[in-house]
Amino acid sequence: MAQVLCHLPKNPNDDNLLVGIGTSDDAAVYKVAEDNAIIQTVDFFTPVVDDPYVFGQIAATNSLSDVYAMGGEPKLAMNIICFPDCLSPDIMSEILRGGYDKVSEAGALIVGGHTIEDDVPKYGLTVTGFVHPDEVLTNANAKVGDVLILTKPLGVGIINTAIKAQMVSDETYKIAVKNMTTLNKFAKDIAIEVGVNSMTDVTGFGLLGHALEMAEGSSVSLKLDIKNIPIIEEAKELASMGLVPAGAYANMKYIGDKVNISEDIKEEISDILYDPQTSGGLLISVPKEKADIMMNKLKENPIECKIIGEVLDKQQYSIIVE
Repeated sequence: MAQVLCHLPKNPNDDNLLVGIGTSDDAAVYKVAEDNAIIQTVDFFTPVVDDPYVFGQIAATNSLSDVYAMGGEPKLAMNIICFPDCLSPDIMSEILRGGYDKVSEAGALIVGGHTIEDDVPKYGLTVTGFVHPDEVLTNANAKVGDVLILTKPLGVGIINTAIKAQMVSDETYKIAVKNMTTLNKFAKDIAIEVGVNSMTDVTGFGLLGHALEMAEGSSVSLKLDIKNIPIIEEAKELASMGLVPAGAYANMKYIGDKVNISEDIKEEISDILYDPQTSGGLLISVPKEKADIMMNKLKENPIECKIIGEVLDKQQYSIIVE
């Protein structure tokens, strides 16, 4: 995608476009009034679990996350569904019901959508949200001295790969589903309340890919502490068995020589850092003096949050993992 986008014009000359494609951010933001801006995003993908209702929940949670990552509130959503005619319409109904329930939980409305026939099922949402223009959070405003917080553990991409091979325990399956169906709303609300500098959600590019976008967009380097990065336990064993999705290797190629990972870190742990996350958590850059306040408030988050690193002056490497 980066190779394609580099040939297209950058953001149009419009002062009301607050966030466009220039920094590979999570969504577009357009100012419509002095006290209001629209957030626009779209996302959809193939099933990651067999249960159609749960798949609908996961896809909707993932789509809504981009609005939260910009500091906004989702308000309107439209279904995007691709569906083969060889499957029962009841399956489609369950997918849509799962999406509806998550959008309702977010306090937003599904107001329509579009369906096409396709050989492989796919589902997601276009989402419109709102945010005050002065409260937009981007992935390009991390400040030197900031503390980095991650609001969900890593490993769901590897676990999803293992689910397809029926190699995941029931307990880990439940943990992964809880991670993927937990809205980032609460963590976003705390980020706005405390006052953070930068934020992005960790999805298809993995932790290192999205951290790289934050580092490059902010002209800084990020140092990550491997001991503090939360990982779903069984993902480590699965990664050591080679159950690493192709997207992780694509992320490695994309990041290239911009990351320095300590030689002491095991290969399976390194692989997890590149693992594409489905409906992952938020990566938040918060001023150091506010970090303890934020972590105390995040104790009520449905998923454990952890401090995973810090923001440094620009170094030789954009990302340093030790």
